[in-house]
Amino acid sequence: MPTQVYEGLFIFDSNKFARDQQGLPAEVEQMIVGAGGEVVVSRLWEERRLAYPIKGQRKGTYWLIYFRSPTDAITGLNRKCELHDGVLRQLVLKIHPSLVEPILAHAQGTPEAEEEPAEEEAGEPVAAGAE
Repeated sequence: MPTQVYEGLFIFDSNKFARDQQGLPAEVEQMIVGAGGEVVVSRLWEERRLAYPIKGQRKGTYWLIYFRSPTDAITGLNRKCELHDGVLRQLVLKIHPSLVEPILAHAQGTPEAEEEPAEEEAGEPVAAGAE
């Protein structure tokens, strides 16, 4: 059974999240683990006003989770989230294998050494254009 790394963005009902800030994320993480997955990073992204009401709610709490999971478990995870009354919406995306390490390092707050070459590369065209 192949496993992939996924990025999941979950919009929680802000009222339910405010009453139990550990409960909703823990329930979603348990859904992932219960389906044979492994949570790598789980953190609050932001709370904001929604562009349009979802299930009667005008505010949502955005929660970001990076996880490894069998590919066939994603459909079941999406279905469980749709049935969960605390999850307003969810989006689960497969991360391309070449991007897994930099994205996870950034999400975990690990410093990346790739920023220095990017600055040098950005400086080269400016110097070439100035000649």
